[in-house]
Amino acid sequence: MSSYSNQPAPEPAPAPAEGTPSEGTPPAKKKREGVKMTDKQKTDLTKHMDKQKKAGMTGSEMKSHRMKMMGRMRKGESIGKAHKAISK
Repeated sequence: MSSYSNQPAPEPAPAPAEGTPSEGTPPAKKKREGVKMTDKQKTDLTKHMDKQKKAGMTGSEMKSHRMKMMGRMRKGESIGKAHKAISK
């Protein structure tokens, strides 16, 4: 005769570790929505970069300077204000 009725009930499966994607945690943050530059800002920046090129800025310096300027101009700063803030 077997004693199946005397064995304890099987334990439930362990819960998944906290922080796993299956638990409904929010998805990773999305990139910020980009604010596009206006045509006037683009032409002003092009003129500014031409001046910087004539002043003797190297290619890598120009790329870095342009990216910094674009970031500030998208926030609403003027060419002059952005340039002063970067050159500090």
